[in-house]
Amino acid sequence: MQIQTSNSDGKAVITLRGRFDFNDHRAFKAAYDPLIQLAEVKLLEIDLAGIEYLDSSALGMLMLLRERVQAVGKTVVLCKPNPTVTQILDIANFKKLFTINS
Repeated sequence: MQIQTSNSDGKAVITLRGRFDFNDHRAFKAAYDPLIQLAEVKLLEIDLAGIEYLDSSALGMLMLLRERVQAVGKTVVLCKPNPTVTQILDIANFKKLFTINS
């Protein structure tokens, strides 16, 4: 998986591309950890437009991210999932846990 980050105006964006699975645990954590430490970042947006596949460990990583972000008083939003990823998120009831923007 490829990961790109950007940060401006209180919003950090993590853009993911490729397959999101257990092999990406360290890289994903390394991408978000510094961003949630920044006081000026209030919103963390995860751009899923480029994700072609995610497995249960990726769902777990998103849940862990949610816990860490909420613990420091910030918000996380999942954005632009393709139809396949949307279906996986629906099955996992992520709409109850996350704001998901298409």
